[in-house]
Amino acid sequence: QMQLVESGGGSVQPGGSLRLSCAADGFSLEYYSIGWLRQAPGQERELIACISSSDGKTHYVDPVKGRFTISRDTALKKILLEMNNLKPEDTGIYTCAADQVYQSQCPAPTEFDYEGQGTQVTVSS
Repeated sequence: QMQLVESGGGSVQPGGSLRLSCAADGFSLEYYSIGWLRQAPGQERELIACISSSDGKTHYVDPVKGRFTISRDTALKKILLEMNNLKPEDTGIYTCAADQVYQSQCPAPTEFDYEGQGTQVTVSS
């Protein structure tokens, strides 16, 4: 059975940092596009960071650029998201995802083949 299992969410004060980890069980991430989705309270889920499968380039939405870093550890079959200088508007449920279509752009949020269960991140003073 192929699945993604996340860890690392929690509560942090504004300006703090968190590291999210997502382990792939049953498949290799090497040729997949991978990403992190976020659903803030009362908002639609959006793709905030992605690594495209064909060229390995990273892509970020503007609100997280310079603060978040997505990476892939192929040997350990993990997707990582380092989050620094967190803000209250970063609060939400974070879900890792993988898509097997070979392409140079990020998949749409609804196009991923596999998703984790989601982990809560709360940024509050």
